[in-house]
Amino acid sequence: MTTADDIHALFQQIDHTPWGAEERELTARAVAMAVELGDEDLEYRARMRQTSSANQGGDTTLLLSSFAWCLAKHDADPTRFPSDIGNGGADLMWHFKWMASTLRASPEFSTEQIQAVLDDMEAHFRAEGLGLSAVAMARFEDAWGSGRLAEAEERRLVLEATPRDDHSHCDACGRSQLVGYFADTDRDADAIRLVEEMIEGGFGCGEEPEHALARSLLPFLRAGRFADAKRAHLRSYRLARDNADNLGMVATNIVFAAITGNEARALAMVERHVRWLAHDALNVAGHARALRSFGVALDAVTRSGHGTSVVRGADAAELVRFFGEHDGPWTAAELAPIAWAKAAEIGARFDARNSTTAFADVWARDRQVAELRFDVPILSEAFTPEPAALVPQTAAERFTRAIELSDWGDAAGALTALQAALDDNDPKHAADLHGLMVGALLACDRQDDTSPHLAAYAAASRADGHDELAGLIEDLGLTLFGVEGESSVSRMMQAAETAVSPGVRAVTLSGIASAYLRDGKVQDALDMAKLSHEAFVLHGDREDIVDALANIAFYAGIAGDTAAARAAADAGLEMPEASQGQRASLLEIRGRIRGGEGEFVAGAADADEASRLIALIGATWGAARVSVLAGAMYEDAGMPSEAAARYRVTLRQVERDGDDTSAVRFRLARALLSSGNAGEAAELLSAVHEEEAAADAPPASRAETVALLAEAFEVDEQYGNAVGAWGYAADLFEQAESVTGRAHALSMQGRILGQFGETEESVTLLEQAIDLARQEPDNVVLLSRSLHLLAQTLGAVGDERALSVLDETERLAVEHDAPWLLADVTDSRARALGAMGRLDDAIAAALRAADGYDAESDTESAGGAELFAARVLAGSDRLDEAVSIYRSLLARPLAGTPVHQVGALELGNLLTALGRHGEAAEVRAALNE
Repeated sequence: MTTADDIHALFQQIDHTPWGAEERELTARAVAMAVELGDEDLEYRARMRQTSSANQGGDTTLLLSSFAWCLAKHDADPTRFPSDIGNGGADLMWHFKWMASTLRASPEFSTEQIQAVLDDMEAHFRAEGLGLSAVAMARFEDAWGSGRLAEAEERRLVLEATPRDDHSHCDACGRSQLVGYFADTDRDADAIRLVEEMIEGGFGCGEEPEHALARSLLPFLRAGRFADAKRAHLRSYRLARDNADNLGMVATNIVFAAITGNEARALAMVERHVRWLAHDALNVAGHARALRSFGVALDAVTRSGHGTSVVRGADAAELVRFFGEHDGPWTAAELAPIAWAKAAEIGARFDARNSTTAFADVWARDRQVAELRFDVPILSEAFTPEPAALVPQTAAERFTRAIELSDWGDAAGALTALQAALDDNDPKHAADLHGLMVGALLACDRQDDTSPHLAAYAAASRADGHDELAGLIEDLGLTLFGVEGESSVSRMMQAAETAVSPGVRAVTLSGIASAYLRDGKVQDALDMAKLSHEAFVLHGDREDIVDALANIAFYAGIAGDTAAARAAADAGLEMPEASQGQRASLLEIRGRIRGGEGEFVAGAADADEASRLIALIGATWGAARVSVLAGAMYEDAGMPSEAAARYRVTLRQVERDGDDTSAVRFRLARALLSSGNAGEAAELLSAVHEEEAAADAPPASRAETVALLAEAFEVDEQYGNAVGAWGYAADLFEQAESVTGRAHALSMQGRILGQFGETEESVTLLEQAIDLARQEPDNVVLLSRSLHLLAQTLGAVGDERALSVLDETERLAVEHDAPWLLADVTDSRARALGAMGRLDDAIAAALRAADGYDAESDTESAGGAELFAARVLAGSDRLDEAVSIYRSLLARPLAGTPVHQVGALELGNLLTALGRHGEAAEVRAALNE
């Protein structure tokens, strides 16, 4: 039986659960339990929580009903049902702020009803003795959202003159609303200023800064600040994409993708979010906004030449009320005008309600926006055109397609193609087709369906005059295909020894090889494949010889005999008789061998060519495997942009096949990060982690994802997110019982905190990392790096403990013959000594470090050490010595690097201060060359 204590315990759980599905379920349960108990006091507290939950989740119907129930109870007895229930959440008067905007979002509510809510809100605020800032904001938002722009400007001025109070919008939300208003009224500079204030001040709340960032996209683009626009888009969309209540800000991000040359991304976003239209029946204004964005996106997709692309998800049953009935999936070109028309229809209802032309004006404005073009490439998604596959029109073409798919190994595709070719009833191909059909059925685990084709294979072979082969098929049946493993070898061996025709002997030996492979006897299988090849050579059928070479290459690769595998693949590829399917198979094998031997670019080229051939023959099986192989080898070759292009192809293939995309997107994110696209990598990795978390993936897998996400955040200068991600990664590594991973994550977290002056916390984390690293004595790199980072953190604040830590790090460098690390430790010692005021020692150490870097051909680091020494000398008024060191730095082959440019600027300033203006002019002139 439910008790009050049960409900109070549930309240505690709700108040410590993040917004989302779990929190909504808990809140609904609390309401139901209170109703069951018949306790209105507890029901009030449960419904107050439910109002906030519904607002966060975009359940407008529940939001209105829950608020109305609570307000009625409060008005009837404010003492029993207080405005603030003391749970640290929004109180009833705060809930009032959501009401007018909620009613305004649906044309079903009249202007009079909205104004009544605003008046009621003001009356309640006055009665409660509250300030009127929230009321002023609500009236401003109503005027702006309804298109009464002259009134909105007046209301904005009133808002700015109204003192802020505890019920005012927070700093983030207040600024965000004004960003949107300024952007809508073409005051881009004001919009950008407010967004920058938000970011620099770290202002945020439930849906900020993602909303403000979305609103700033067009202002940034129109101002020519493309890098800022891209960063705002990536961050906004990453934060907004998982909550259907964020439909409006997602729509703004879709438009951004469409007008910045990222049509494939825009289409993917439409597909990802199109079903959100059905999420909240009362958010009709959001529907109009989303539909306009879909129109912009799909028109852009069509203009880019991809109008025939299917918009996946748009044919869902719940979307019929938006798009109407349609025969089959919608294409981009078909759906675009439908989306525009539906948006116009909805807008007309709002304009009739508001007695303005606001929605018609916005519709026309978005039409103009759709014509804008900015070049802001985002590489995480792209259209991946493939060669047009063979579409067989004749019996000869159908036979060729069946052979190609069989040769490649696409058993499922081959079954359909083989049947189509068999339907042509050409007797001269019957034996080949029935034989391949048996193999394809076995590969698809359909052994029971092989009997008629096995019989037809024998009959057709006899009709072709191959009586010995026919007899072999009739005698051995499926044994000839190796399905029984080694137990059938003796029968086939006897048949091979008595065979008259080399061709029959070759077929039998090939079956023996398959039987051995089935039992895991790879070397025996390889030996039989070589004998089969010799027999096929005697037989003289060139296409069979290619098959035999492909078998040798395959078996040798499994056996680890890469020389034999490569020789067989090379020989097969040199034969003009090789089909496209055979060539694809041989290229994949050779590509893998080349990759294993360090020939990454050549191996990737083989995989690329195999991918092209696979597409040409219309195969789907194995396509993703080969394209990801190409990407992996380009990564290994240090060509991440090329790798990313292949991973994008792989991603589309995996999506087409309906398989899990997480692994491919992780690879794509890693390649994007390596190629300098950290923001895009962070977006992908965030999505991968969310999917892994939802699927309850092993902690080790999630830890690797979060660790790479932390790297991406740091490179993208999202340092706060990076610190949090490293901490989370450390926890996941601990769950995975990975001492090394946890130590690395803690050291990275400590390093960032140390860089931002959080020395005490940094030292604590780095000491934990060192303790863990000592548990892995063979991992000297982990220990030395953790020690070095601790020394740098301590040294930066002049803590003498840094020197003893550096001593230990130096001993490790010497003991393990790591001269570059020794130079780097010496450089860190110089900087620590400088922070301690031991300037002569610091200068000497810096110059020793420069010599050490030079010995390892690291000229740029050597220049950095000299720059430090020169600065210390200049700061000590040893100006002539400083000039000498600066000149040594500039003599290095570092032109164009940051250290060279900074050194030249500082030397020019120093020479000017010394009155040596001619020399200063020469240095500056050289810098400008």
